[in-house]
Amino acid sequence: MTTSGQGDLILVFDAGTQSIRAALIDLRGNLRHMVKTPITPYFSRRPGWAEQDPDYYWQQFSATSRRLLDADGVDTDRIAGVTVTSQRATMVNLDKDGAPLRPAILWLDQRKAAMATHLSPLMTGALKALNQYGVVEKAVRECKSNWLRQNQPDIWNKTHKFLFLSGFWIHRLTGEYRDSVGSMVGYVPFDYKRHCWAGPRDLKWKLFPMDASRLPELVPPGDVLGHITREASQETGIPEGLPVITAATDKACEVLGAGCRSPEVACLSYGTTATVNTANPKYVEIKPFVPPYPSALPGAYNTEVMVYRGFWMVSWFKEEFGLREQQIAEERGVAPEVLFDELIRDIPPGSMGLTLQPYWSPGINTDADAKGAIIGFGDVHTRAHIYRAILEGLGYGLKDGLRALEKRNKIPVTALRVSGGGSQSDAAMQITADIFGLPAQRPHTYETSALGAAIDAAVGLRLHPDFDSAISEMTRVSDVFEPIPANRDLYQALYARVYRRLYGRLKSIYNEIRQITGYPAM
Repeated sequence: MTTSGQGDLILVFDAGTQSIRAALIDLRGNLRHMVKTPITPYFSRRPGWAEQDPDYYWQQFSATSRRLLDADGVDTDRIAGVTVTSQRATMVNLDKDGAPLRPAILWLDQRKAAMATHLSPLMTGALKALNQYGVVEKAVRECKSNWLRQNQPDIWNKTHKFLFLSGFWIHRLTGEYRDSVGSMVGYVPFDYKRHCWAGPRDLKWKLFPMDASRLPELVPPGDVLGHITREASQETGIPEGLPVITAATDKACEVLGAGCRSPEVACLSYGTTATVNTANPKYVEIKPFVPPYPSALPGAYNTEVMVYRGFWMVSWFKEEFGLREQQIAEERGVAPEVLFDELIRDIPPGSMGLTLQPYWSPGINTDADAKGAIIGFGDVHTRAHIYRAILEGLGYGLKDGLRALEKRNKIPVTALRVSGGGSQSDAAMQITADIFGLPAQRPHTYETSALGAAIDAAVGLRLHPDFDSAISEMTRVSDVFEPIPANRDLYQALYARVYRRLYGRLKSIYNEIRQITGYPAM
């Protein structure tokens, strides 16, 4: 059996919503080799549903692994261990043989369970008196196991294990039903304060009823989950027996990989879901009954606010309006973002009054009827104005989140670390600095999710003695974008006098749209 300490590289899998990446990362945080496989994010059998075949995920995972490990210059003898970071809140049902019973239900899925009789009249009355019934009702209705119990009881009754996608990957790699504490983000009976399954009297067992035996064993970040099995080795090309080390969700790993350890530095993630996070050793709820998520650091927390569709909106723009730039980028051998930065080079801050509200999918700070909006159109506006308005709207939405984090943490944010694919855009970085009025720092790699997972693995494999040493050695800032005073002032006026008033003015109209058209379905 291969043991840690014989190699100096960590094999990291970053399994996101739109792609699966495999990378070899050294102990200085450098990406030595990386391959990326775009995947079909989901299919929809009904409006608002988002599902994917778990076997499809595994096939793409295995193919990505083989592409990396078969590449020229890759020496598998240098690999000390393996770790996985994954998209959050995507759920998989497995039977007693470990086979999927149905398609995975993604975090993007908008189906809702019925409230049924989860709460007694006394509890319902108490929650309403405390003005918290809406939060609890949302949790019950969003819970995918509740929907399965109500609508597919035959599937639920056959379910041997109900896993996050991260747990599915771990089972396929090691044969173990284990998962990371840092991957527990979703509606399951998890104690977010103590980082373990909830106690037997915890209300969550009432809200999300299930047999505890259906859940995996939890392991803290930086610990051993198991070892690569012979079958997994044959399918993926990973050497049999290598240790698999616990990481956390992709967002938690991004925060760690960006080098954020305290609330003074916020991490903006410009990925499929755009988020603003602060790392905190203390348990702080942004809203009552809305807990902080587990960190990629053992025993720590990430306070987070998200814009669900985030930089998916940029991908949407590329697909719908950016064919020309994509073709030119391919011809020139550059990233499409370079062309889109050129597209908006001459568009002034504020997009000539065009203002976007980024609720292409509703978020935690909105009700289920919330929709996206763009206002202020005139005959001067082009698709370039729309593209810049998307970047600005995401900035406004995340600034809302930062204000909430600062209020609850009671600590002002003094700098931003920006990660994810969107951070490669100089235009997006400057817009971020200007809207927030803070320095926007770009880490040395935008693959901070993979880097954060590698930090967990490096400590777990004893390749670095502790997290302080690993973070110091493996993370650093490459570029800093300072706010431009004139742009900062203009954005502050638009944010305060236009953007902040949009949702309240349009909320009743969103409700009318759903009542008339039936979309989105309740």
